[in-house]
Amino acid sequence: MTAKNTICLWFDHDAEQAATFYASTFPNSQVIAVHQAPSDYPSGKAGDVITVEFTVMGIPCVGLNGGKAFTHSEAFSFQVSTEDQAETDRLWQAIVGNGGQASVCGWCKDKWGISWQICPRILIEAIGNPDRAAAKRAFEAMMTMDKIDVAAIEAALRG
Repeated sequence: MTAKNTICLWFDHDAEQAATFYASTFPNSQVIAVHQAPSDYPSGKAGDVITVEFTVMGIPCVGLNGGKAFTHSEAFSFQVSTEDQAETDRLWQAIVGNGGQASVCGWCKDKWGISWQICPRILIEAIGNPDRAAAKRAFEAMMTMDKIDVAAIEAALRG
């Protein structure tokens, strides 16, 4: 990779499967390279996949198969801006319906434990609305949701 800053995501042993899933799910995403360990290491053997270079929506990433020493948390997430309910539904279902887990306010976690915020553009605009009463209504509506409901956010904005 030529990027100066690359996100490194630690996986137990399935970085290649995760990278392949991300590449097939998100636009402007691809698996770039798969590297095998040149020798044995604490959680694997020579020839095992050790790192995978990939992009997620243009963001350079590397997946490291490092074993069970570390796990993911909500302290890191990918925030994905969607244009409409159809895109929101498609991405949410791809993550949650593929062994992931729904959370609140547009957050979900994939089956590898990576957190995602599937966030319709209208929600970000609504929360930043200069009409603070409308922003408050939209924010309070969001607080009741798991997956974001675009129509409900639009209705909250209108009052």
